[in-house]
Amino acid sequence: MRVPMPAGRGRVKLAAGCRVATEAPAFGLAVFCVILLNAALMGVETYSGLAVEYRQVLGAAEDGCLVLFTVEMLLRVGAHADKPKAFFRDPWNLFDLAIVASAFVPMVRENTTLLRMLRLARVLRTARFLPHLRILLIAVGRSLPGTASFLFVGALVLYVYAMVGWVCFADSDPQHYGSVGRAALTLFLLTTLDGLTDAVRAGLQISRLSIVYYASYALLASFVLVNVLIGVVLNSLDEAREMEAEAGRVPAPAPDPDAGGQDVKERIATARRALDEIEACLAATHTPPARQLEASHTGS
Repeated sequence: MRVPMPAGRGRVKLAAGCRVATEAPAFGLAVFCVILLNAALMGVETYSGLAVEYRQVLGAAEDGCLVLFTVEMLLRVGAHADKPKAFFRDPWNLFDLAIVASAFVPMVRENTTLLRMLRLARVLRTARFLPHLRILLIAVGRSLPGTASFLFVGALVLYVYAMVGWVCFADSDPQHYGSVGRAALTLFLLTTLDGLTDAVRAGLQISRLSIVYYASYALLASFVLVNVLIGVVLNSLDEAREMEAEAGRVPAPAPDPDAGGQDVKERIATARRALDEIEACLAATHTPPARQLEASHTGS
């Protein structure tokens, strides 16, 4: 009589088999190629002539990509059969599951525009197989709070300078400073320093003090605020790299070999100093045998 396999052992065996398949380099390469193929098919569909002529071929290829994505997701879910909660703790697994499962929702499949947007979102799944791209996406997400604060400060600076520009240049240059909206748009375009020379020349014809207005705005908006934004993004990038290293998805930064060699040298020097101190203590506490013999003869 055959003894049935316990359910727990069966899940462990299933998870081990699926894990071997999903962690294989060939599996990741194959999924990456399917994602690129799906993106290429979407590009071909933008050409009306090719889309009409090869409609059946493109439809079959899209269905094939969907089948492969579904098999991939089933394997990834099976790899967590022994620990289902671990699958849902990974945001990338949730993202992939939502993108693939949405293709089977009836209301989504009937909406052509929404379906194309979801197919386009599959391209972002390449981040799973490109560690550096994944780090960049995580950094962008983590920089959103700091970016929101930056946008608030930038909008405040833009509004203040727009009001000053409206007060000073509304009558002389109504095309650019006729209202606070036009002034804000003009200053926003000047943030890239494109056209700043022409704006300064036009302002100098109105008043010599306009150079202070444009110079202070260029310094504050184009240099200070932009550098603050760059600092926020770089800080988020470092945090994302540390998170990925802790999760084991990317290798941790290699230690500095020079620092390691210097540490070894310091330890050797410390050991030598300790040995010298020990030898000095032994020399001070122990009398040499020749002196002991001389002292005995003198006493007799």
